[in-house]
Amino acid sequence: MKQNKDIRKIIGWILFLFAAGFFCLQLGYLFIHERFQVEYIDNRLFYIINILCVTCLGLAILLLLTLTKKWRWIGASVMVVFIVVNGVLLVTSNQEIKNITSLSPDFKHVLSIKENVKNGEAVYYRSYYGILARPKERLPYETDGEYNVEWLADDVAAVTYKAVDDTIQQFIGTYGDRGSGSSYYYVGAEIHGRWEGSDVSVVSNTEGISVTENGETELFEWENMEQFGTLAVVLKKNNEAVWTISLNENFKVHSAASEPTVGNISLYKATMEENQPITLHYKTLN
Repeated sequence: MKQNKDIRKIIGWILFLFAAGFFCLQLGYLFIHERFQVEYIDNRLFYIINILCVTCLGLAILLLLTLTKKWRWIGASVMVVFIVVNGVLLVTSNQEIKNITSLSPDFKHVLSIKENVKNGEAVYYRSYYGILARPKERLPYETDGEYNVEWLADDVAAVTYKAVDDTIQQFIGTYGDRGSGSSYYYVGAEIHGRWEGSDVSVVSNTEGISVTENGETELFEWENMEQFGTLAVVLKKNNEAVWTISLNENFKVHSAASEPTVGNISLYKATMEENQPITLHYKTLN
């Protein structure tokens, strides 16, 4: 009996410490949000943490204190009301600011886009310290609210979306580098040569980048490309995204052009339909 009571107290104090930790986290967030314009990477986290805080506190009180049946019912009712209110606020908040959040396959990076549902403006957020983020840039086209997210590598996330002008656009979130990290380089120049995959080939030369699919070749001149970071480039036609080419994790950027090409690239079609990136292997310089 005494052992069970001791276990209850230990669990109760652990839950109390969790509640105190969540409370301090929220206080710290409110301070840095006001002072440094930092936000949670997903707005719904604020309400989720509130719910966790009250749940842990309520359970801790039940385990640590001896309460009458009346006070147990009162405490449980207050906790339920608080959880319901925060649940409603969570849903309402996401109806005003839609959160598009995706965790990378290696769990090291988080893609975060927040869309103002009323005007269709979407902002890309850069994550800091896991759950915190700051706005980095606005997506150039007003969206219709539908997004497809695909991680082309552990540090490259492709966001395909439909703009209000009915065009397909792609935005690429990049979180790494394939060189030394100290210099900027152009993806198109680094993949110079011929690359081949399953029924698809890519050629990068002085004219631009050509993509051949099912025997049909399309040339994208250099002015019709948009590079994101140092890991991906979007090929465009008539102001609409057609393909994205990204550097895989095993790709190595060399400072000397004479060094052999090492690694693979991925080719990803810009479409709102189900679509998987295609891995391409380097074949020849010409």
